[in-house]
Amino acid sequence: MRFGNYESSEGTNVGTAITFLLIGLGIGALTALAFAPKSGKELRKDFKRGYDDAKDTLQDWTEEAKDRVRDATDRVREAAERGADLAEEIRGKVEPLRKIISRG
Repeated sequence: MRFGNYESSEGTNVGTAITFLLIGLGIGALTALAFAPKSGKELRKDFKRGYDDAKDTLQDWTEEAKDRVRDATDRVREAAERGADLAEEIRGKVEPLRKIISRG
């Protein structure tokens, strides 16, 4: 048996809480719909509407995530290009010094 302090992973608490909140909301909504005094046709309409809303929301989140990944990729690419340019500039300044040192 291990003893010690429990240390949670950094940054996962909020994501986990939101995930469980959404799962709980979904289960609660389905339970409420299932026990509501509605006809089968009305209940199916409600389920379909809920499914469509969830699908639209998920598509919106997916598009937002894709946009963020594209933005991050562009920023990384720009930083890499700036780094390469800076390295080339430094090489250009160091090369004459290296030649002078090599002669001496």
